Amino acid sequence: MSESDGYALEEALRIKEKVGGEVVVVSMGPQRAKSVIKDALARGADRAIHVVGDNVVHLSPFAAASVLAEAIRDENADLVMTGLQSDDYGYAQTGVILAEILGLPHATIVIEVDAAGEQLRVKRELESGWYQWYTMQTPCVLTIQSGISQIRYATLKGIMAAKKKEIREVQPSAEALAAASEFQSVERIYLPLKQKQTQFLGDGDAKRGAAQLAEKLRTEARVI
Repeated sequence: MSESDGYALEEALRIKEKVGGEVVVVSMGPQRAKSVIKDALARGADRAIHVVGDNVVHLSPFAAASVLAEAIRDENADLVMTGLQSDDYGYAQTGVILAEILGLPHATIVIEVDAAGEQLRVKRELESGWYQWYTMQTPCVLTIQSGISQIRYATLKGIMAAKKKEIREVQPSAEALAAASEFQSVERIYLPLKQKQTQFLGDGDAKRGAAQLAEKLRTEARVI
């Protein structure tokens, strides 16, 4: 299980403990993906949906969201929670696109969820150390930031209980898989070049160098 998805599962389990309900986990991939599903069931999820296929492993965010939306649409979930981003590509787009396909409101980079009241309140991480509390209408989609809470681990009791929990297998439709070749293509993967330049200011005169530095900070860097 990826790090972000682990935190999304943990938050779902905590909400269930506070307000009740059912936690359904969804994963896609070949049969070996069942190990991830069984881990989630052992941690406390109630049942699972496995989108089975060898051709759903390396999908674009749009294609992955299309397959997942098809698998969960009939669940009519009150809350859909995903990890912020995957551990491999880190696009951070699958959850957002999933919300759009399902026609649901969404909040990203969620670091706290308050489901105790009549309305769902979420705390989002913004840029430069800022945060935002936002009231959500349900059903909705949340993408969960890593580190939101302390993840629980599967206990022996949970592992034994997981053997009796339902794992429903579904096949992705041809229409959903057709999206795998659309909307996105990787043309080149490369490491960015790191370049730096050194300038000597003032020709050894500290006063002149300070004046030139101040001028560059004002006109070029635009920080003063």
